[in-house]
Amino acid sequence: MSNSSEYSAGSIPGPYRPSGTPEGNPDGTPAGSGGPASGPAPVRARKSEADGGQRRKLDYPPLPEPLPVPVIDNHTHLDFRDGLVEVSLRAALDAAEAAGVAGVVQVGSDLESSRFTVKAVDADPRILGAVALHPNDAPKLAAEGSLEAALEEIEQLAAHPRIRAIGETGLDYFRTPGEGIERQRYSFRRHLDIAKRLGLALQIHDRDAHDDVVATVLEEGAPERVVLHCFSGDAALARICNENGWYMSFAGTVTFKNAGNLREALAIAEPSLILAETDSPFLTPHPYRGQPNASYVVPYTVRAMADVLGADLEELCGRILANTTAVYGSWD
Repeated sequence: MSNSSEYSAGSIPGPYRPSGTPEGNPDGTPAGSGGPASGPAPVRARKSEADGGQRRKLDYPPLPEPLPVPVIDNHTHLDFRDGLVEVSLRAALDAAEAAGVAGVVQVGSDLESSRFTVKAVDADPRILGAVALHPNDAPKLAAEGSLEAALEEIEQLAAHPRIRAIGETGLDYFRTPGEGIERQRYSFRRHLDIAKRLGLALQIHDRDAHDDVVATVLEEGAPERVVLHCFSGDAALARICNENGWYMSFAGTVTFKNAGNLREALAIAEPSLILAETDSPFLTPHPYRGQPNASYVVPYTVRAMADVLGADLEELCGRILANTTAVYGSWD
């Protein structure tokens, strides 16, 4: 457990300060890969597409006031580097715990990050994992003739008892046009099958593909627990999720000024189906949009969700925690 006195609300947590000296990873490997992985960590782009290629501000947001009831970050990428410092897996989780974020779901999006995830869940009890191939990678793997082998390895990795979901998988029509879409659909169906056969939850990546995501899940038959990670739909999609018992995980995007559709969806979402996430190091909530994100930043999003819902913050946190446990089981 962390010592929350190491951090003070309003300042950047120690491990994320540029002047800080990062500690090593729990398994003795150097800090910077986010945990027990070999080789250099992937690094988020230093320029922002949304701002016309302008350089991003690379310091982290201040530590928010801790939540009154701990929640879980439903989706994070601890293997990604961002910001101006290297932060170990343990330090990242300690900072999150100081902000009232008791644990995380570490999500794999390719073979390397999925292998990392399996090592990470053994390194710290505050982590559960999900493994999959990102939809944008499916066409590349298929073209190389390695998609089937990659899917087989994902299924093998998913057998670890602390891997509780297949994800992130799904459809992404923003970056993959043309014939690559059919390969995405094939990969998505295969991931659906793995989740159902192994009795795992499914974490869906859905970008500009709402109708086809819904149609595919309904045609193939949904696993018992389905999560739309970084929910990006509107009230109509929220109603579909309500009808089917699919969970909606809201990220920092729900705080963006131009995201009225997400707030409308949140307002009508069944309370028993609401989750919260960072998708860190991406999607940092307002007013820190574009800066590096981390699991300790979840409270900014949760407080904004409470405002949208007109909900008591403590009650909402308790609901989010119960919902997250219903999806993934216990972190103990």
